[in-house]
Amino acid sequence: MASEDASSEIDSDALALAENLRITLGRFVRGVKAQANTPTTSQSETLSLLDRAGPLSVAELAGRRNVRHQSMRLVAGQLEAEGLISKMPNPADGRSQLLFITEKGNEELSRAREARTLQIASLIEERLSGTDRQTLEAAIAVIERLC
Repeated sequence: MASEDASSEIDSDALALAENLRITLGRFVRGVKAQANTPTTSQSETLSLLDRAGPLSVAELAGRRNVRHQSMRLVAGQLEAEGLISKMPNPADGRSQLLFITEKGNEELSRAREARTLQIASLIEERLSGTDRQTLEAAIAVIERLC
């Protein structure tokens, strides 16, 4: 297996740190989304992707989200029915259409992002000392170097 071969070449301290980071960040993100009442959904992930990437076809969205085309079509249909995305002709291929985020979709995405930011700020204010905040700021800079 390729992943087993790659993991045998990485030192055990780095692997342990990577696993702890993955688990902790995942738990943190899920917790913030739940506490801010903005749970992870295929719809919010799709809106976020369209916001970052711009108009995409259903096939491109499915590929980027690593889901089946049929599943992506269902999500897109729900988002379109709610007025959060819309379709436009694909200038590169007149037979297909691109999906794009609408103003209402942008507003919903902004609301959810703001709610999560406020939830994180509240947690920082409640639980972290000044020293902890400086440590967090340094940790963010280190994580940025991993991006």
